[in-house]
Amino acid sequence: MEPEKVRAPNIRDVARLAGVSYQTVSRVLNEHPSIRESTKQRVLDVIREIGYRPNQAARALVTSRSRTIGVLTAQTVNYGPQTSVTAIEQAAREAGYRITITSIASREYPSIKAALDHLLTQSVEALVVIAPQVRVLEAIREMEINVPYVTLQNADLGAHSMSIDQVAGARMATRHLIDLGHTEIMHISGPQDWIEAEARMQGYLEAVNERDLRTRAPILGDWTAHFGYYAGLELLRFRDFTALFASNDQMALGFIHACLESGLSVPGDISVVGFDDIPEAAHFYPPLTTVRQNFAEIGRRAVSLLLSELQGDPVDHAQIEPELVVRRSTAAPRF
Repeated sequence: MEPEKVRAPNIRDVARLAGVSYQTVSRVLNEHPSIRESTKQRVLDVIREIGYRPNQAARALVTSRSRTIGVLTAQTVNYGPQTSVTAIEQAAREAGYRITITSIASREYPSIKAALDHLLTQSVEALVVIAPQVRVLEAIREMEINVPYVTLQNADLGAHSMSIDQVAGARMATRHLIDLGHTEIMHISGPQDWIEAEARMQGYLEAVNERDLRTRAPILGDWTAHFGYYAGLELLRFRDFTALFASNDQMALGFIHACLESGLSVPGDISVVGFDDIPEAAHFYPPLTTVRQNFAEIGRRAVSLLLSELQGDPVDHAQIEPELVVRRSTAAPRF
């Protein structure tokens, strides 16, 4: 014989055990101000005792509020976006919200629009965009989005941006190398259509130009250690530089691999700085000097910003400052 299925408790069970009507239970769940504190506490005690969980879909129909935040992401497994999504989910849950995530299948407009339409049909109350390609943000500008939204990129979207100062971080990295005495500094950038890559390239160029050093054309990479390795092998054939700033830690790792394979030491022959401070960066050989981004903090602030906007409170759009973390991959150049 099959075991008898146990029925989940419902709102009428709560009402019966608390000695109130199911409408009263509903008012307690929706935080109606007219409920006496003693009644509210009795209902909450029963809910906790029997393990009742409200049906979110049913509540949304009654209150016209889904208490859901949509998250639009690019298809990526990179450390930064994943960390931000985790922080967004936790901050939303603590505020009584849940999140629903949709990723963009491609960077073409129809795919971006389809992903946004999918989220909006879920009756999300607000939207976080973690899709750092230029084309995604261009599509967002063109679309009519009728809920509060914020992007986690330093984009030209005014009140809709919440970001870590990428330009300042790249200046920190480059100035660190210059202050050590390096005057010939290469830069491996990220992909051309990524907002962060453009901002980090800008910071590198600003730091080099303000010290009147030779400007070298940055090399456009793809964020992978594989690219950093092969770009490194090519660059080291000429070796007319003493330091390299890579636009992320993975490409820095690949470049260090190329240096070691070419018989060069880091930082003895070439100093290397990365960007992001992924958890593994402290365990590279040598441990990597890099720019730390607080991905969790930006996720938390994005949720706080959206909730403030939903409640009509003042909103803080101040950028988050990155931090230079100096380890053993940088040193003064050999003369």
